[in-house]
Amino acid sequence: MASHGNQDSGPDLEQGVSLSDFGSENRLLGRVGKKAVVLARAGDEIFAVGATCTHYSGPLGEGIVVGDTIRCPWHHACFSLRSGEALSAPAFDPLPRWKVEQRDGKVFVTEKLAKGDGAASRDTGRDPRRIVIVGGGAAGFAAAEMLRRRGYGGDLTMLSSDEDAPYDRPNLSKDYLAGTAEEAWMPLRSDDFYADSKIGLHLRTTVSDIDTQARVVTTQDGQSFPFDRLLLATGAEPVRLKIPGAERPHVFTLRSMADSRAIIEQAGKSKSAVILGAGFIGLEAAAALRERGLSVHVVTQDTQPFEKVLGPDLGNFIRTIHEEHGVTFHLNATIASIQERSVLLSNGREVDADLVIIGVGVRPRVTLAEKAGIATDRGILVDEYLETDKTGIFAAGDAARWHDLTSGERRRVEHWVIAERQGQAAAENMLGLRRPFLDVPFFWSAHYDMTIRYVGHATSWDRIEIDGSLAARDCMVGYKKDGHVVAVAAIGRDLQALDCEASMEAEGRRRAVS
Repeated sequence: MASHGNQDSGPDLEQGVSLSDFGSENRLLGRVGKKAVVLARAGDEIFAVGATCTHYSGPLGEGIVVGDTIRCPWHHACFSLRSGEALSAPAFDPLPRWKVEQRDGKVFVTEKLAKGDGAASRDTGRDPRRIVIVGGGAAGFAAAEMLRRRGYGGDLTMLSSDEDAPYDRPNLSKDYLAGTAEEAWMPLRSDDFYADSKIGLHLRTTVSDIDTQARVVTTQDGQSFPFDRLLLATGAEPVRLKIPGAERPHVFTLRSMADSRAIIEQAGKSKSAVILGAGFIGLEAAAALRERGLSVHVVTQDTQPFEKVLGPDLGNFIRTIHEEHGVTFHLNATIASIQERSVLLSNGREVDADLVIIGVGVRPRVTLAEKAGIATDRGILVDEYLETDKTGIFAAGDAARWHDLTSGERRRVEHWVIAERQGQAAAENMLGLRRPFLDVPFFWSAHYDMTIRYVGHATSWDRIEIDGSLAARDCMVGYKKDGHVVAVAAIGRDLQALDCEASMEAEGRRRAVS
């Protein structure tokens, strides 16, 4: 991992650098005092911004410049070079900026600039008086944060059935479950943020009804919340199979912070774990539990993990990585029953299990929308602006099935970053900005010391091309359909993954306007 943040390396930008120091690149890593700063060239202009991504401290000096933005190679956050604003999740905080002067063929970085104002370019005179957000996950939080960032001053309410304020859900099956991320790192914002931003966050609150005519949301405990705009960010819920013994106290699903806490507590008194399901959550959980020293068995009805999502070669490679770390796979099998200290598989084998995780996927939460008469079809149906068939009611995140202008199809994608970005887009559209959602899907998945970055969306493909070596953990896997690359999976090629995302984004925007 390259060094970033506070560092002494790189040229002193206050003393000036030559334009020739950029070489063929449009970015140059240097320092102002001990602070790492990136000089980024956009056309004839040069900008100076902090070199550390405000999401997970990724090295922006190793990212890419696209137009007047800079993008992080780790989790693809996008920042404005002009204002420093975090334009696209998963980052929310802006980058620091410095004034740049060009004199006598050299570039000098001078004083630090003030933080930009995301609300400055918007007329707030026609804003709705009351906005209600149902859901406290990625989309719900990102929407609330963006509403306030854009200067929305009306009543803003979040209704969440979760017992915890919005948190970093991807870490539930990664570092947090492995014990390498403290619980204090998990909240997306401190409790003070909601009070200071005047966001009425109601936890442990379940919405029971939406009256689309009276424009009122009602909760199970009888509270009523009138709205002028409503965002349904209800997310998805784990699929629960009817397996004999599934109600036992050592059997879990993994979706919430409470789920992860309970699994960690059980893991502390367990020696063996069985995970049903070999998807991303299941195998990330397998890696995390191996870090805790448990014996781990993964049971799946598939002939190969990820074969339908990533193809046979990459799926087999991921399986090999897990086997090298001691995970045992039971393919073409499922759990027939769960006993107190073991599980019986459908092939007749019995496996020790002090801990069982059922991870066979999720389904979108659409019951509330259906009850309210909002159109649904394998998700809550929304247009390119993320608005439902009921004017003023929007949906975003795992529950939303949106009209994708870039493909002409409807999509529903269960990715954290997409949920956050849809929340941001829905927020802006609730304020009347009318911006179609055109973002390219992206997610990352961590397996021990290996991370996969996936860009695009491939439900099927005609051909898979591998550039590089899986064994060397240095490759790009391309998924092609009808001669076009529809998705890529990258290992050890962060910059190429960013380039692919930028190319797909540009192509998608061309298609959307054609």
